[in-house]
Amino acid sequence: TMSTSVVIILVALIVVIIKYVFSSRGPNPFETDTREPLKKMVHDKKEKKKVLKQGFVASKLPDNLDAIIIGSGIGGLGLAVLLAKVGKKVLVLEQHDRAGGCCHTFTEKGFEFDVGIHYIGGLEDHKPLRCMLDQMTNGQLQWEPLDNPFDHVVLGPPENRRHYPIYSGWSRFTEELKKRFPGEEKAIDEYVKLTKKTGRGIWFLVLLKLCSVPLAKFLVYTGLVKRLSFFFRMAPRSLTEVVNELTENKDLRAVLTYVFGTYGNIPKDASFAMHSLLLCHYLNGAWYPKGGASQIAYHMIPIIEKAGGAVLVRAPVNRILFNEDKEAYGVSVMKGQEEIHIRAPMVISNAGIFNTYQKLLPEDLQATPAIQKQLSMMKRGATGVSVFLGLTGTKEELGLKADNYWVFADNNFDELMENYVNGNREESAKNIPFLFVASPSAKDSTSEERSPGKSTLTLFFFAKYEWFEEWKDNKVTNRGTDYKELKETFTDSVLKMVMDIFPKITRDKVEYIDTGTPITNTHYIGAAKGEIYGADHGLARFSPELNVIVRPQTPLKNLYLTGQDMFLCGFAGALAGALTCGSAILNRNLHLDAVALAKKSKCGNGKFKRE
Repeated sequence: TMSTSVVIILVALIVVIIKYVFSSRGPNPFETDTREPLKKMVHDKKEKKKVLKQGFVASKLPDNLDAIIIGSGIGGLGLAVLLAKVGKKVLVLEQHDRAGGCCHTFTEKGFEFDVGIHYIGGLEDHKPLRCMLDQMTNGQLQWEPLDNPFDHVVLGPPENRRHYPIYSGWSRFTEELKKRFPGEEKAIDEYVKLTKKTGRGIWFLVLLKLCSVPLAKFLVYTGLVKRLSFFFRMAPRSLTEVVNELTENKDLRAVLTYVFGTYGNIPKDASFAMHSLLLCHYLNGAWYPKGGASQIAYHMIPIIEKAGGAVLVRAPVNRILFNEDKEAYGVSVMKGQEEIHIRAPMVISNAGIFNTYQKLLPEDLQATPAIQKQLSMMKRGATGVSVFLGLTGTKEELGLKADNYWVFADNNFDELMENYVNGNREESAKNIPFLFVASPSAKDSTSEERSPGKSTLTLFFFAKYEWFEEWKDNKVTNRGTDYKELKETFTDSVLKMVMDIFPKITRDKVEYIDTGTPITNTHYIGAAKGEIYGADHGLARFSPELNVIVRPQTPLKNLYLTGQDMFLCGFAGALAGALTCGSAILNRNLHLDAVALAKKSKCGNGKFKRE
């Protein structure tokens, strides 16, 4: 009968998938435990510079490279480490003057600022992400937990302000919300249930990107993806739609959707699947790198070097080199007026899909239908403004904790954000409806010894690239008075918001202030339109079709993609991109290796085969 044959096909398919997913063919980067006893943490700028700021010169180029990676964000560095751990010689090229991408830091007037790492979830002992990062830094990168509550949601104007603390731990999260919203117990329980069930289905996204294209297409076009994966069933539903069905309470709706700033789409444009991943990521706790974000690259680069590779900065790749058969064989780096060509059997781009396909490919290859199809499925993601504040005073004196504040002018996020983005630039600059506030110094226990009596605050809010576009061609340090005035209007607005919420922070405590706009991002992180999370993470990003087509292998031989655009945004998303790309290159499922690593470390209490 019909139903029997469907069952037989399904069983056969599951066998094929399992066989594919669990068969390992290439070398495993996590084979041996490479953790070493903790060394003394290095804070000395000169010492760190020797690792993080190695300028590009032809004499530093290793010969007989196995791969070249464009971009030293975590998607590039992470992949370089995975390849180095199986003995591959990798060259990572970075256009900025220091390695790390969004994990880099900068120091001004004695204050160290983190540009992109605010908090990272999923780092409990014995969890795959933690075990993996331990191996990828030889056990030298340490993490400090944030306070609990780790986030605070602040809604409404000063005269009617509501403050909702967000606690980690699923039961604590649920319990505290129920205290604040009596009568909404059913909605809260249902939300948690849906979130967990959706978030757990992420493995199917990995499957679509790693299994053979014919199998992936079969799963998509027969509709089996949605039958087999709750993640993809929920993916086309917007966050607003799901949450509004659960409750009429506007403050609760806001509290259930507040974290949309971590991927950059307002609730009505956001996929419930993306939101679930974020919640599952943070709800077992949130962490911050001890010693600041520059520790990440600082401990990864030596592993790449040990295998004979290098990470070189001030190395702007201006094009990828292809032979007549349309196979990548290297890259060209601009040094002054001359092009330096570097050869390798494979080129991997962590520069984002738009930079890779629109800037680095020769025109004839850019025009190929397969490349155009990928570009047509993606659009540029959100962008915004960062304000860096250097303050006089310790965290105690200023009332700062190891947590984050999400401040909103009201509880109707969709309407608030749309009015702001579509409004007149000068008006919007005076009425910013959303602000993220975090103190890197309060999250890092080494901060007090490194900068005694000083604190830092990082503020972020969304803004339109078009508002700043007219100054994009001016020099970074000198964009004229109009630009400066516009920046000041935005900065003054958010300063008022901060001083309102943190009464101990007053104007006289502000020792240093700098503001980075979307055009600043173009310079420092190479994002053409200032995007911070790469390509857009709206509903279209989660179509099964897109996730079959945008995979590590590009339509061009020997050219691969890694990082946020190939997987998902954020530190963990870009690192998952590196694992996925590494899986394709090494021909084995590194995601499963990471899970196996975590199990092994749990069973053996963290002590297993050492070199």
